[in-house]
Amino acid sequence: MRIILFVFFLLFCFYSCRNKSTSKEKPIETTSADTIKAVQTDKVSVLTSLNRTIMSVLKNKNYDSLSFFIHPVEGLRFSPYGYVDTLNDVVLTGLKLIAEMGKKKQDIIRWGEFDGTGDLIKMTLNEYMQRFVYDVDFLNPEKMSINEFLGVGNSQNNILSVYPGCDFTDSHFSGFEEKYDGMDWRSLRLIFKKIDNKYYLTGIVHDEWTI
Repeated sequence: MRIILFVFFLLFCFYSCRNKSTSKEKPIETTSADTIKAVQTDKVSVLTSLNRTIMSVLKNKNYDSLSFFIHPVEGLRFSPYGYVDTLNDVVLTGLKLIAEMGKKKQDIIRWGEFDGTGDLIKMTLNEYMQRFVYDVDFLNPEKMSINEFLGVGNSQNNILSVYPGCDFTDSHFSGFEEKYDGMDWRSLRLIFKKIDNKYYLTGIVHDEWTI
């Protein structure tokens, strides 16, 4: 009888220990503040590097290289002022950009309207780049921000509604000549959209003081 009780006791202990080992709850995975901070830091680093690379391309007028950064589906929209006109702004694919730049005599393109006069902005791609993209040294701006607007003008800024969920950089100069009291400020915003962990350029928005 004692032997039977002893065997029963051993079996009870064995199954009790086994249940305890298998019933342990798995630790709940949580996203820590440090993890979130690391992701945000990585985004800032990537966008800062992209911004500088693209500004260098624009400064050196190496426009063919710009095509490698353009969004493969949506293309690249050019906005001469802070308001993004989805109906009239010019959108070019990477191939179209290369083709236009490769022409011996570039086409005259309608890019929108001049602020104040309402006259049509009719320029070649090269002329537009010099006037409404890289008209000042945006590679070395006074300030540069990620997802924060630095220049505020009279024209409506609708970037966030036109490009929901996208990221952007803002390279900004508060002004150049004291006599203009800041009315000669400039901003160039590069709009990026992410696909499979890669950022593509989908918009270039030039902004300045408007009437």
